[in-house]
Amino acid sequence: MSSQTTAAQTPGIFGNRFIQTILLSNVLLQIGIWVRNFAILLYVSEVTNRDPYAIALISVAEFAPIFVFSFIGGTFADRWRPKRTMIWCDLLSSVSVFAVLFAIHFGSWHSVYFVTFISAILSQFSQPSGMRLFKRHVPAEQLQQGMALFQSMMAIFMVLGPMLGTFAYSHFGLETSISVMGVVFLLSALVLVRLPEDDSVKTATSGKILSELYEGFRYVWQSRMLRTLGVTFMLAGLGVGIAQALNLFIVSERLGQEDTFLQYMLMVNGGAMLIGGILVAGFAKKVPPQLLLAFGMLVGGVCTMIVGYSTSIPLTLTIQFVNGLVFPCIHIGISTLILKWSHESIVGRVNGVLNPLFVGMMVIAMSIAGVLKASFSLVFIFSGIGLLFLLGTLALVPVMKLKVPDTLQS
Repeated sequence: MSSQTTAAQTPGIFGNRFIQTILLSNVLLQIGIWVRNFAILLYVSEVTNRDPYAIALISVAEFAPIFVFSFIGGTFADRWRPKRTMIWCDLLSSVSVFAVLFAIHFGSWHSVYFVTFISAILSQFSQPSGMRLFKRHVPAEQLQQGMALFQSMMAIFMVLGPMLGTFAYSHFGLETSISVMGVVFLLSALVLVRLPEDDSVKTATSGKILSELYEGFRYVWQSRMLRTLGVTFMLAGLGVGIAQALNLFIVSERLGQEDTFLQYMLMVNGGAMLIGGILVAGFAKKVPPQLLLAFGMLVGGVCTMIVGYSTSIPLTLTIQFVNGLVFPCIHIGISTLILKWSHESIVGRVNGVLNPLFVGMMVIAMSIAGVLKASFSLVFIFSGIGLLFLLGTLALVPVMKLKVPDTLQS
């Protein structure tokens, strides 16, 4: 089915059966992920008496698979049938959750790490498969609007997720909280049955894995837009990693507040992201994605610098709000550019090449944040983070007027 036919049958974004199904599936997955994340965090903190290494290992279990398996997952996502891949990934995630739950019940508390680890691995196969289907079943003119809807949903759970996870663990305990994850992943798999069939989707079933993996790198390198996006990914990853690791020090040293004040900063930021996602959805069709991304990077860089300098709580919260308001521009711009500038047969591999650039730089930045904090002031560090975002903005200037080739139009 062509995108033109799809557009004719579903004139509105909410009338698209694919969008309806994917949104419902992601709502279920977000519930499970947030309940899991906070249940495991609070449980490990309680069992180990807030051992920083044990707590840090949770992040390792979450991010390491993204860096290691993203290349592989993207390649196989281009070879396998995407609908079937997504359903099987959710089913296997559900099964793994109950298997780990069985181990926890009989005293092996370290097994909690495997819940996050296995789920993160499977998501590296499921997520690029979803991107392929998004490319195929959403008309080109609705891609950016569709991304805005997903960003709004993510923002909702950034606000509600921590409260939901904390409530589940404090009232029902670890085993029930993790069971929730297993159930919602199973429900997500059932919801995905509504997706259009894979029969008409061409999959790359021939050739060697290594050659197809290499083809993904070559495809990104030969595309001026995707190559530039890779540079932006790396700069943004460095900035985000350092900022996430040191935000707690902004609260304690620059604002003179208790550590718990960080939750209010995150809530303000998440609420603004929700508003920003809704606003971007309203005018997404009218703005080129590279301009949207550059605007988000520019404003984000300036806001980060101000946060580093500010010692005023009202000013910092205001800037956090502004920063959250423009963040959807970054996420939506990046996702739209990947979809528009990648052929459907290679979307998984493009995502598998670009995503680790961001995650890898973020992990590196988080690992050196402590060294930076010991050597430089927060004002200097956050000014540097802002500069990284500004450099990312400048990198986009040469490709600002590039048009998507006709061969890549949906």
